[in-house]
Amino acid sequence: MTSSALDAFQITRKWPARHPGLLQLYSLPTPNGVKVSIMLEETDLPYEAHRVAFDTQDQMSPEFLSLNPNNKIPAILDPNGPDGQPLALFESGAILVYLAGKTGQLLPQDEAGKFHTLQWLMFQMGGVGPMFGQLGFFHKFAGKEYEDKRPRDRYVAESRRLLGVLDAQYARHQWVAGDDYTIADISILPWVRNLNGFYEAGDLVGFGDFKHLAKALARFVARPAVQRGLLIPATPTP
Repeated sequence: MTSSALDAFQITRKWPARHPGLLQLYSLPTPNGVKVSIMLEETDLPYEAHRVAFDTQDQMSPEFLSLNPNNKIPAILDPNGPDGQPLALFESGAILVYLAGKTGQLLPQDEAGKFHTLQWLMFQMGGVGPMFGQLGFFHKFAGKEYEDKRPRDRYVAESRRLLGVLDAQYARHQWVAGDDYTIADISILPWVRNLNGFYEAGDLVGFGDFKHLAKALARFVARPAVQRGLLIPATPTP
């Protein structure tokens, strides 16, 4: 694949590909962003990472919007997509499924196992991410100024319920979809980590009550590929 093939994509004008033969990642180390960098590190798929800086509103630039009109990270541009054609893709869950198919890793090959795993991926996309994100807003950001705590408490209660579902699942299995580590864990556990870390909401939701989930999170962050992926794209050196 030559650079001219990637040059047809507007996003490469703002983030030129130094290695146009590699998969291009446009991201930031947020819970959604690190899903993809962790997946790429776990599968050893060569890629080039580009930082989409929120402080300069990179995600609202015409170049980024040309790849993801929803102005959210992560997004990818694979020069070696299906049928050898470039593929632009956004939405972290869709990217995880695509990369699992491309590499043949971290998603069961049998149909039952595949869909059992995908249901937990959708559980994160539809529940864990939105609820934890709203809790983070009301607890750490502008929502903390509100005198009415009912919105925050609603998300606290729902986050606790979701944590309980996960805790019960990890009590029964090594990983969320069974004995094997999959894209479902890569999707879920960065959000659990963020709830306790960046959002500083561990005490608020009583995270200490969820012992099995805490052990799963510890197993997850101990993986070398996870440790690398959590730092990608790297913060620029001052």
